[in-house]
Amino acid sequence: MAKIIIPTPLRKFTNNESTFETKGATINEAVAELVETHANLEKHLLDDDKNIRSFIRIYLGEEDVNLLEEKGDTKVVDSDVISIVPAIAGGC
Repeated sequence: MAKIIIPTPLRKFTNNESTFETKGATINEAVAELVETHANLEKHLLDDDKNIRSFIRIYLGEEDVNLLEEKGDTKVVDSDVISIVPAIAGGC
């Protein structure tokens, strides 16, 4: 199973779990399984149309999924690591 790395700010919605093993065959399926298992994550990761929010970056290994040809429909294999990178606001 592929592994999703949960960033520290979102771990409070996953019972402090830092990773999630997914059976999803694509990035979108993997994220859908994650939010199905941890429902409180949905509003932080998905918009009203169930698409990944524009300010959330998903990486497959070192690659930004938004830059890949198939984007969220990119295939996932068991050895893959998926990282979620939420936007960080700040400054003055």
